[in-house]
Amino acid sequence: MSRLRRQVNANTTNVVETKNLTDIKAKTGNLYESIAIIAKRANQINISLKEELHNKLEEFASHTDSLEEIHENKEQIEISKAYERMPNPALLATQEFMDEKIYYRKNDDDLFK
Repeated sequence: MSRLRRQVNANTTNVVETKNLTDIKAKTGNLYESIAIIAKRANQINISLKEELHNKLEEFASHTDSLEEIHENKEQIEISKAYERMPNPALLATQEFMDEKIYYRKNDDDLFK
């Protein structure tokens, strides 16, 4: 099992919960900056999950599909269903951000000065 899947199974639910915006803002001092950090992390999680899923499904790939082979790929269907049941990457990223598990830094150069 991958590191990301272990992390997903650890403490994140698949249910969307409302978050207090002041708590999110308090982490960086700026709500939009916090949301940008969460969005970037969600994109990273999404890319890694997609790569992991494609790698696992590549094992079942066959270049000649017949009707019999399509019905016999129950393992492939189970893998796909397991990934569908996983929490949304945005939920994972938000949970990581609130638990302070995301490393981020500010650029010292202010472009608009």
